[in-house]
Amino acid sequence: MWLVKGISSASQITNNIMFETLTERLQAAFKKLRGKGKLSEADVTEALREVRMALLEADVSLKVVKEFTAAVKEKAVGAEVLESLTPAQSVIRIVRDEMNLLVGGPAKLQKSSKSPTIYMIVGLQGSGKTTTCGKLALFLKDSGEEPVLAACDIYRPAAIKQLQVLGKELEVPVFSLGDKSDPVQIAKGAVQLAESSKKNAVILDTAGRLHIDAQMMVELKQLKAVLAPTEILLVADAMTGQDAVKIAEQFHQDLALTGIILTKMDGDARGGAALSIRSVTGCPVKFVGVGEKLKALELFYPDRMISRILGMGDVLTLIEKVEQEIDEKKAKELEEKLKKAEFDLGDYLEQLQQIKKMGSLTDLLAMLPGNIFPGLNLQKQLKEAKPDERQIFKIEAVIRSMTKEERKKPELLNASRKKRIALGSGTQVSDVNQVLKHYDMMKKMMRQFSSIQKQGGKKLLRLPFLG
Repeated sequence: MWLVKGISSASQITNNIMFETLTERLQAAFKKLRGKGKLSEADVTEALREVRMALLEADVSLKVVKEFTAAVKEKAVGAEVLESLTPAQSVIRIVRDEMNLLVGGPAKLQKSSKSPTIYMIVGLQGSGKTTTCGKLALFLKDSGEEPVLAACDIYRPAAIKQLQVLGKELEVPVFSLGDKSDPVQIAKGAVQLAESSKKNAVILDTAGRLHIDAQMMVELKQLKAVLAPTEILLVADAMTGQDAVKIAEQFHQDLALTGIILTKMDGDARGGAALSIRSVTGCPVKFVGVGEKLKALELFYPDRMISRILGMGDVLTLIEKVEQEIDEKKAKELEEKLKKAEFDLGDYLEQLQQIKKMGSLTDLLAMLPGNIFPGLNLQKQLKEAKPDERQIFKIEAVIRSMTKEERKKPELLNASRKKRIALGSGTQVSDVNQVLKHYDMMKKMMRQFSSIQKQGGKKLLRLPFLG
């Protein structure tokens, strides 16, 4: 697929499932405004009523919603908007700007001027704290750091073993003194190990509880006083909504958090915590967890989340994902084939394999703004052309059952050949026909995008499933 290039790299994918309902509600509110030439105060009030309900249903704090809608209304009923030729667009822009103010800008992970940097990870049981320690260790490794994991959770059964398993998988040293030792001594030992082995980061996996209690906070305060961590990061479960915000408030009061990691952002919860947690606590969300895999920890870019919520896409994230996963040499080879109209089923198979490396097709589609190519209903065409994620293995089996000649010349596939391919791939002839249909639709779209490129003279970026 083709997209405009020239934008700096960004974060990885932040899953859009969590905000799908919110996006639909907001889009419905804005759609009512688009049908009007100019907006009255009553129009703005009605639209903001819909926005208010959408945010509340997304589990955003009531106090935050009230302040947010009041700020939007104050700006939206001004003369600049009411006299605008495109007032609906002006209201959407104001909503976007106010959301950006609400959530704040991206917050970087801090490093100590004196090695090692100590990251103290806190949170309740069940929030994914220990797994997040492993994910953070991998993130630091990928950033050129050399971390040590410290097993300071001596209470939860198997917590130490879990961290050791993660450390072995990541090839990151894990320091432990067993479950009978003092967490402060364990943390000190981890720092000494880091210093002696020239490691520059220590991640403290602290103990959690089913709920916040006095004993828990005393221990965490002791760790903070003795270790003086550069970052105190709370791991909070995004699926608990406003409970996550309340938990963050309590931890922040006792420990002065430096940041928050929201886990389970790949779930189907309403996601209001991500929108209101900074406004309520003053603490920035620094990372989001978007899956079980160790690589599923992403830097949090609030502005991109907001763009996607408002249906504006997230091209920056998509571009970086492509830059990370796609083989540039193969992309150039494919470009030459496209110029010569030589894109065949073998190339289609290769594209599908690259899609699997990039993650969920639904997530990739969610990053595309609907108006990136004027005159094309891009989202609709992609949804029609993309294969069902669950069917990718079936598609691969069908194409692999073809001869090299058949992959290069699909027009050779008559009824008898299709029957043979279906038998060889364990599928039906109808499945073979469906693969050919998807392939033809891709070729058609690539011709459209190629035509746009020639007309506009723009520098474009290749993505897999279209070339």
